[in-house]
Amino acid sequence: MAPLKVYGNVFSTATQRVFACLHEKNLDYDFINVDLSTGEHKQPPHLARNPFGQVPAFEDGDLKLFESRAITLHVSYAYQANGTPLIVEDKKMSIQGVWMEVEAHQFEPTTGKLAWEVVFKPMFGMTTDDEEVVESEKKLEVILDVYEARLKESKYLGGECFTLADLHHLPNLQCLFGTPLKKHFEARPHVKAWCEDIMARPAWVKVIQKLSV
Repeated sequence: MAPLKVYGNVFSTATQRVFACLHEKNLDYDFINVDLSTGEHKQPPHLARNPFGQVPAFEDGDLKLFESRAITLHVSYAYQANGTPLIVEDKKMSIQGVWMEVEAHQFEPTTGKLAWEVVFKPMFGMTTDDEEVVESEKKLEVILDVYEARLKESKYLGGECFTLADLHHLPNLQCLFGTPLKKHFEARPHVKAWCEDIMARPAWVKVIQKLSV
């Protein structure tokens, strides 16, 4: 079988999302680094893989995909027999689907802005927009109140087992837990326990180790 291929960058949160899924599934893959600092992602070879000039891109034999959440869904369905089951097959899939949508449309936009302002801008020598941080923190508080209510009902967002609904949160959680913004998560006991649980998973630890190689 042709090896799975991930074209991306280890510091890309979207690429990390795919790594986490592949490690949960105990799948071997080839990683091809895309140098964002030189604009490699905007050059024709990579645009042929991802027409939006972003990372990651993914290949599974003849199948070529982009968009990290679409990739994790493919891996979860195509390799159900491997590693951790990341999707549920009964009516609970609808619940899992709800929280996957919440992550993509509520959590990601807000935490992505915060990560950009407090993590990546300083890394690139840019000035943090303090007003944007304040506004995004307010939005995060509302979102996390909803999460706290949900996690009082079940151990994970999709139910009693870890699924893609949880996994998709990991990259942005990792970013924000390295900043003072982690206080918002730690102030909510069920959210705090959930964060500590999923961030300690061996598959995610392997992803973090890539950052120091």
